[in-house]
Amino acid sequence: MRNFVRFFLRCMFKLFKVRFEMRFDISDLPHKGVYISNHVSYVDPIILFAFLPGNPIFALHGQLYRNPWIRFFMKKADVMEYGNLDVPDLKQLIAKVDSGRLCVIFPEGRMTTNGNIMKIYESAGLIADKTNSPIIPIWINGLQYCRFFSKTGGRLPHRYFPKVKIVVEAPKPLKLKENLRHVRNHISNEIYMIMRQMMFESMYDPKMTVFTQLIKAAKVHAKKYFGLVRPKVLEDITRKPKSFKDIMLGSYVLGRYFHKQSTHQEALGILLPNSVAAICTFFGLNAYGQVPVMLNFSAGAQNIISGINTTLIKKVITSKMFIKKANLEEVITAITNNGTEVIYLEEVGRKISLPAKLLALLQYKIKYVPYKATPDDRAVILFTSGSEGSPKAVVLSNRNVISNVWQIASFETLNQSDVVLNSMPIFHSFGLVLGTLYALYQGAKVFLYPSPLHFRVISDLLYELNATVMIGTDTFFRSYAKIAHPLDFGSLRLCYAGAEGVKLDTRNLLNERLGARLMEAYGTTECSPAVAGNNMVFNKFGTIGKLCPGMEYRLEEVEGISNGGELVVKGPNVMAGYIFADNPGVLVPPHNGWYHTGDVVEVDDIGFIKIKDRIKRFAKIGGEMVSLKAVENMICKAFEGKDDFCCGVVAIPHENKGEQIVVVTNEEKLTADMLHDFIRQNGYPELYMPRIILHKDKIPTSATGKVDNVTLKREVLEELATKAA
Repeated sequence: MRNFVRFFLRCMFKLFKVRFEMRFDISDLPHKGVYISNHVSYVDPIILFAFLPGNPIFALHGQLYRNPWIRFFMKKADVMEYGNLDVPDLKQLIAKVDSGRLCVIFPEGRMTTNGNIMKIYESAGLIADKTNSPIIPIWINGLQYCRFFSKTGGRLPHRYFPKVKIVVEAPKPLKLKENLRHVRNHISNEIYMIMRQMMFESMYDPKMTVFTQLIKAAKVHAKKYFGLVRPKVLEDITRKPKSFKDIMLGSYVLGRYFHKQSTHQEALGILLPNSVAAICTFFGLNAYGQVPVMLNFSAGAQNIISGINTTLIKKVITSKMFIKKANLEEVITAITNNGTEVIYLEEVGRKISLPAKLLALLQYKIKYVPYKATPDDRAVILFTSGSEGSPKAVVLSNRNVISNVWQIASFETLNQSDVVLNSMPIFHSFGLVLGTLYALYQGAKVFLYPSPLHFRVISDLLYELNATVMIGTDTFFRSYAKIAHPLDFGSLRLCYAGAEGVKLDTRNLLNERLGARLMEAYGTTECSPAVAGNNMVFNKFGTIGKLCPGMEYRLEEVEGISNGGELVVKGPNVMAGYIFADNPGVLVPPHNGWYHTGDVVEVDDIGFIKIKDRIKRFAKIGGEMVSLKAVENMICKAFEGKDDFCCGVVAIPHENKGEQIVVVTNEEKLTADMLHDFIRQNGYPELYMPRIILHKDKIPTSATGKVDNVTLKREVLEELATKAA
């Protein structure tokens, strides 16, 4: 009878588009083990009862166990009521599994309300550890969109019969640190990491491209209320919100036009600010097989021309209005003198005919893909910030971008109730992938603002938009916090800072004055960009969080550094390669897929990564390695609480000791005597004492707010040479 009930349920579920996949041979199924599954709906245990092989024990929390429909359909299943904090229940389940049974547990203890992993109880890990049993991860995707059985109303788009996919991963041992085996948080953390990895592997489709992922997002999120309402998902300072339909129509029209003006896979420069037009151009070029190159308009004419020549750009797309407002006439003159054609979107708009618009509408209706790109085709070319050297062109493939989107989603899931305020420029991977593509693919609304430097305007926008998510840097968040009203940040649930380390006073200022929790993440342009991050489940101040799922790492020794090493990473998000200025157009891939970040890090027992400094940000003084970041942090601590304090630290050659430390600051009170007293009183090493202190009204910074160390070092050398002369 039990087999008949399971057969009947399987047939019924298959009629309603439920698909089941086991990613290992059933003969490898252990005789005892712990199935752990995410929990997205009331019917989760019924579906698993129908499809899972054998006769596992279903340990259901009270809300599920007492549901009459679940009890009715699972009369023939081995079901027990189980409380995650109930010790007798735990002992009973341990005894059953130890006797040679499989059990199914929902470690979250409740249904998700946002589609992401919720709080994880340690009981599943305790059972696996005590019985020496493997963990068998399960991921259920699709039922979170079900109108009848989920608890995600108002956050995710509901449908009556969504497609459902259930994936069962191969059994894996629970690896606990021996010294942390009895720490409950460590056990629950290990279960969480397994589920997070399972989420990434199940949600990420390696066949997807930047444009096909947009089409998929449009199918899921483009309509509400039986198709009568199209949510607005993209807006800029023109205050004309756009739906997925508007974005795709613009992409089809612009992509087709530029396709006629260029050759296949030709690199086309985009010199535009954060705007709807820039995003439509980006998607349009991808749709038709061209490669968008995001030019940094704040880099100056010389660097822009260098980027154009490095990537063999023949045409640059821009806007007359933008050029006029940003005073970039000299840049355009330099581009024209370089022999590069400049195309203005205003002129393109006048050339778009009615038939072209009707064709775009037809393409949208059938969700047409003009160019069948592969995952390894180039999706975008960006440039490194150049904070430690000259900017390099970084080629990111479709695989790189899409995998990183889902790696980020495994940390934090956005939904249609979220509003993301993105003021980080889209010519950086931080603003393009994290601030725009990730949010759009998740169905959230994105507001694009052209500059992160308008502190008061951005604070007011947070309040006006009721924004829930914001990204930025430590420098920018500190400036917002000083100006903003407490209610401006009142609606924010996620604040992520990257590009530079988060300082304690910034974190405290946001928390105490504005009630916002600032979390730190880490990434590089070469990794599309996310490498590691904190989130609401695991968050340790002073670290960059834990490595993204799907990535590997190793630490390579650095001469003079005893603890830690250079972080070297590998994964699907690591770039296709560099294009160097001295070898234009030629792709140089990373050796064996490994990327050297140049950052010296330490990794603790449970996977939190702490950055000590960059390899190039060490001074070698008399054979001793001194971290310039540590010197900078010490000086900032000496002037903690002073709002307008700013400093930069560089190392320059020294005749006898190899190198010497130079501090540049806008604070006249910073003197050698004052700093020497501070070092002695607070127990800092004497090696931290800078040999030279210079005072400047303004310290050069990059577009992301970081100190531009290359420019600063050049200015220091020029000033010292002038004084010596």
